[in-house]
Amino acid sequence: MRRRSRDVADEVTRPAPGLGSTRPRHLVRYGILVAVVAAVLAGCAATSAPGSLSKPELRRYYESGRYQSDLAAAAARAGSWLAERAAHRIPGEQLAVVFDIDETLISNWPEIVGADFEYVPAVWEAWEAEARAPALEPVRAVYLQARRLGLEVIVLSDRREHERSITERGLRSAGYEGYAALILKPDDSRATAETFKSAQRRRLAAEGRTIIANVGDQESDLAGGSAERTFKLPNPFYLTR
Repeated sequence: MRRRSRDVADEVTRPAPGLGSTRPRHLVRYGILVAVVAAVLAGCAATSAPGSLSKPELRRYYESGRYQSDLAAAAARAGSWLAERAAHRIPGEQLAVVFDIDETLISNWPEIVGADFEYVPAVWEAWEAEARAPALEPVRAVYLQARRLGLEVIVLSDRREHERSITERGLRSAGYEGYAALILKPDDSRATAETFKSAQRRRLAAEGRTIIANVGDQESDLAGGSAERTFKLPNPFYLTR
């Protein structure tokens, strides 16, 4: 899955410098995380060296409520920015917000913990096909806020195009409707998540949109610019490149 280089409680809100296969093929084994997270969970000084959390540590982080509180804090910062930016909209601006899907709009925790933090392709694909991943409610609140503010909502995922119907059903089931576009990776694309997503944001900007916020749980969701602010949600469970 994805690459992580900050405290799980941290979300990135930085001004933009300017404008493979199915998602599981980009999954790196569950539990990959940087040592800074282990240090934070242990109440120690943070470091930046690569490292990992054990399965018990991952369970404790989630089951203690720390994950939910960190997620809520990051989502609240995103919501505050949307309200502030929308209030200063210039007439004629086509403002947009980009959201990732997995561990951003929806939670795959039931599958992750059910598989004991191991990636089993057939199990993952069956879970996706069931389309019953629950919404991450703090992020859903930001999504609904964006719609109320009249912002264009774009859902951008490195899930594959052949997964469109499953993905649409899962989003509806989790309470996500009314998005302006659902952008998925072509089935024959060999691009990384970062390359694909950054190219799509550049395209959206070139079409006249101002992406005021890009929300995701991975560095690969956010790298590459083309957004005024980026918001990093916690995900200590896996990494996507």
